[in-house]
Amino acid sequence: MLNKYYEQIEAIGLNLTLIALFLLMAYVVHDLLKKNKVPAIGQAVVYFVLFLGAAGFVFKGIMQYVIEH
Repeated sequence: MLNKYYEQIEAIGLNLTLIALFLLMAYVVHDLLKKNKVPAIGQAVVYFVLFLGAAGFVFKGIMQYVIEH
């Protein structure tokens, strides 16, 4: 039975791992920005770039789903 759903389990595991890594990166970036007292505009730029990276992965997943179905 596990072999039947192996690809789905693998895809879910990969997605959860990517989410965990982006959350960890956001936490590390937040901590670094806070410790170094970065101005608000710098923080906004850093968070925007981090958001764009995460949005790219989400967009890639949506496009894969659209192409496959």
